[in-house]
Amino acid sequence: MQTNILSALTMTLGLTLLAPAQVKTEVPPVEANAKPVEVERIKIHGTALEGNLEGNDVDRDVMVFLPPSYAKDKKRRYPVVYALHGYSIGALQWSQEIHVPQTIEGAFAKGVQEMIVVLPDSKTVHNGSMYSSSVTTGDFERFIARDVVAYIDAHYRTIPGRTSRGLVGHSMGGYGASRIGMRHPDVFGSLYIMSPCCMSPRGARPGNPDSDKALEAVKTPADSAALSFMLRAQLATAAAWSPNPKNPPLYLDLPVKNGEVQQDVLARWTANAPLAFVHQYIGNLRQYRAISMDVGDKDGLRVDAARLHEVLDTYGIANAFEIYSGNHTSAVATRFQNFVMPFFSKNLCATSACK
Repeated sequence: MQTNILSALTMTLGLTLLAPAQVKTEVPPVEANAKPVEVERIKIHGTALEGNLEGNDVDRDVMVFLPPSYAKDKKRRYPVVYALHGYSIGALQWSQEIHVPQTIEGAFAKGVQEMIVVLPDSKTVHNGSMYSSSVTTGDFERFIARDVVAYIDAHYRTIPGRTSRGLVGHSMGGYGASRIGMRHPDVFGSLYIMSPCCMSPRGARPGNPDSDKALEAVKTPADSAALSFMLRAQLATAAAWSPNPKNPPLYLDLPVKNGEVQQDVLARWTANAPLAFVHQYIGNLRQYRAISMDVGDKDGLRVDAARLHEVLDTYGIANAFEIYSGNHTSAVATRFQNFVMPFFSKNLCATSACK
């Protein structure tokens, strides 16, 4: 029997036990007269990631999708959407799950204003950064909000203002969009949160000895890669939310040690739960031009997503919320083309006069 904390963690991450290659998503039909976008695969140096104790790459893969007119209209500047991937995948597989560039091209063909779309990679030794600030993983929150945005503004013809930048993410990326969005309204002007994981604090009871022993035996990245899905997810969460620079070789504290629940570790995890800290950032959230959320009716994460919607409603913060027909990943490509891209087309400022 799995431990309660591992079961809760799996639910909060919004994960299934399917291997990443098994994830299937509905693909919208190819739009007639869709024009091709240009795809650039670049690397961005993460100053915020320097010195991370896990040894995660500091120079990160990033995919950039440039609209059809970009190469021809040399004086035109564009709004930018930053799209964050989920746990256990990187930017490349995320691009396959949302079927870009096809869905970007389809959105443009259906009348969405042209924009640049950026997919940064935040995969780590234990398969996910949680887009959090940790000496162990590196500060991926600041990497996204500062390093990636600064690089894109410096190297592409963007409209370099918050009202022309959008942030979207799915699952762990939805958590990232929530967290980064709440803390960085000076950088982004509109938010779209898709099936967010990890929103509420989680409790625990002592686990089983086999799981504890397996975690304690991990000393190297290869050891981590050999773990079960749930155990590896627990290491990723601990590395992000309960780092410990004095606890080598993994430099993290686990919520169960020697069969005993570590309440101080759980308290640190609670401090990273958006439903616990959202009330501190209401003023920040009021600065957004638009906020939207969606989640599938067969997704176990729908309850927490609805709770975030209710919190925003309580404070009178305008936000759209939809529960659509589907599971955690089934409709992500269709949603990206037909809902995410039109949302940003409507809400991102597309002129250089934007502020």
